Amino acid sequence: MTEPSGSPVVHTASAEWKPLPIPGVSVKSLRRDASGHSTSLVRFEPGTRFPAHNHPAGEEVFVVEGDFQVGRHRLTAGDYIYTPPGEKHAASTEGGCLIIVTLPRPVEFLEG
Repeated sequence: MTEPSGSPVVHTASAEWKPLPIPGVSVKSLRRDASGHSTSLVRFEPGTRFPAHNHPAGEEVFVVEGDFQVGRHRLTAGDYIYTPPGEKHAASTEGGCLIIVTLPRPVEFLEG
């Protein structure tokens, strides 16, 4: 929906969670443009592992709630991490989490 000011507004309470092909991971898209730049809410169920992947243009993650392991970094609610372009890692959660992810370009999966 676009507000009168022309700025897009996403009412996340009424947006649907869309499951990703990775079991236990679902997403609500906040913004996506033609170049592949995106910002999303991402939910991980407890015990979920996101396979190893590359960030060709970097990544920003803010943990809204729960715990989130990004490579060797363990994050909890309120933590932020920037992944520089070309960095590769897997991600996981023990207790589940909700994160905000901003990607200038989509990730490239390194494992099936």
